[in-house]
Amino acid sequence: MTEILSVKNVGKSYGTVLAIRGISAEVIAGEVLCILGDNGAGKSTLIKILSGVHAPSEGTMNVNGVETILSSPRDALDKGIATVYQDLAVVPLMPVWRNFFLGSELRKGTGIFKRLDARAMRTITKQQLAEMGIALRDVEQPIGTLSGGERQAVAIARAVYFGAKAIILDEPTSALGVKQARVVLKYIAKARDSGLGVVFITHNPNHAYPVGDKFLLLKLGASIGYFDKSDLTIEKMTKLMAGADEMSNLATELERKPGSRPSRQS
Repeated sequence: MTEILSVKNVGKSYGTVLAIRGISAEVIAGEVLCILGDNGAGKSTLIKILSGVHAPSEGTMNVNGVETILSSPRDALDKGIATVYQDLAVVPLMPVWRNFFLGSELRKGTGIFKRLDARAMRTITKQQLAEMGIALRDVEQPIGTLSGGERQAVAIARAVYFGAKAIILDEPTSALGVKQARVVLKYIAKARDSGLGVVFITHNPNHAYPVGDKFLLLKLGASIGYFDKSDLTIEKMTKLMAGADEMSNLATELERKPGSRPSRQS
């Protein structure tokens, strides 16, 4: 197993506010690390540390076996760590191939004759999407016409093409229906099987469990468990995230009392 990225006992403070504390995890090539938690659990803060937006206030980070402080998202990308955010940075009216190379366009010619190599970019985009199993009608179609799941898949393929060794996916299925969520999960598995280390951030155990290899569960900025899949069931995961006592109390509160009937307006 090749460790691409790891954190040990990392914490982050914003002034007197402690956002996360004592978080440890590792990203392994060919595996999916699922980070789960409700709103306020600390997922966003941890993403910012892993992607180079913020440096940790405490603890250590290793990239490719070397202790590292990522200075920026560009620094993270140069070290092979790509982040795909939930609100994808795409230009909806531009073709798929233009978005695929957005900011990294291929050019040909020299001097005043230098111009975009549109043919090469179209060909590469089509090839890369096909290798990920993404079948689009035409890479000339505006990316805004794709479904949410297809746009996420294009973003994953783009990260792979530009040399990512690890890819961080920020809630990629949260705004999608069942069918489109399945599309994204399929491409996460495809990226894993191609040898990437994948970090999948979500609040949905039903999306995480099928593709996950390791699971980091967060609550109120702290880890409540770091598990291999063999040590965790989806039922146990759900209970840990919600809190067994809280779920039991909620079930009691919602239980209809014997003989009670809903009131009706006359």
